[in-house]
Amino acid sequence: MESIKKLQDADGTRSVLVIEDNPGDYALVEDFLSENKKEFILQHAQTCKEAKAILNGGETLFDVILLDLSLPDKTGIELISEIVAISRATPVIVLTGSESVHFGVKSLSLGIADYLLKDGLTPQMLYKSILYSCERKKAILDLEESEKRYSNLFHLSPEPMWVYTVDNLSFEDVNEAAIKHYGYSKEEFLSMSIGDIKVGATGKAGLKNGVPCKEYAADSAFDENITVHRKKNGELICVEENSNVIGHKGKKAKIVFANDVSERLNYIAAIEAQNEKLREIAWVQSHVVRAPLSRLMGLIDLFKNHQNTVEEGCLIAEYLLASAHELDSVIKDITDKVYDKIKTANPQLQISA
Repeated sequence: MESIKKLQDADGTRSVLVIEDNPGDYALVEDFLSENKKEFILQHAQTCKEAKAILNGGETLFDVILLDLSLPDKTGIELISEIVAISRATPVIVLTGSESVHFGVKSLSLGIADYLLKDGLTPQMLYKSILYSCERKKAILDLEESEKRYSNLFHLSPEPMWVYTVDNLSFEDVNEAAIKHYGYSKEEFLSMSIGDIKVGATGKAGLKNGVPCKEYAADSAFDENITVHRKKNGELICVEENSNVIGHKGKKAKIVFANDVSERLNYIAAIEAQNEKLREIAWVQSHVVRAPLSRLMGLIDLFKNHQNTVEEGCLIAEYLLASAHELDSVIKDITDKVYDKIKTANPQLQISA
């Protein structure tokens, strides 16, 4: 990869390793590239052993390797395999006198960038092959780097993720978080489809009595598109899915981010249940509060707007005090019931009575 990046060097030069034992053929390469001396710096190796020493030494990062297939110590497919193996992602262009189509195809399958016949080779052909091979290799390495970044983001994500094919819904890949959260091994996941973990069709889901269900109250405070999944141990969970369509190994697929929201739904369900209990308490107790309050208002009106004897005033005062005590008792009773309900729903809370 480092050698390919040299294409962007400020001086624009490209280092070329020419592996050629024939002095005449090497001179021909020099001559072909002589019109672009400022672009190419050539280094010469005459044997496979010498070429390996140069490449393994790492003193020079080459942009391209020109390889003759008839060296004194090695030839043909074996030579190609050894040079490609130690080329460190540098494109290898084969220069040969063999016109065998089968051999050319075999050479390309081993990872060479181009296959050029010495007979009929022109400066323009060699120049274009070098440039195209370098740019092609750079594009391939950029793609590999991009795929590596995707792979890292996918497999190292702390949240469950997977890829499945759109046509048959089978799992194509899963990350470690999904394996850990759902309890299936990777092999088990890859033998399954989406339908094996989903409970029913995609749609609204929620909690009923703390258990995931497909339908829940329309006035729920958590009204989102949630699906119910089943783990390997049979546990049902509510999952919020986000997905995008991608291409994966030549297939149309979806990459899915699966966020387990069961705990959040449980919390919201508990809050809603608590609010419902508080509304019930308020409704039941409202008339109890209203009775002593109404008497207080009536007694105050009687005391204020009517001529009362001393005895009547004392009696009204006694009634006022009795109604006040009754109202205070009702309020304390309501407070105690609210406290008990909150403690029952949230035993971990520290609330002063």
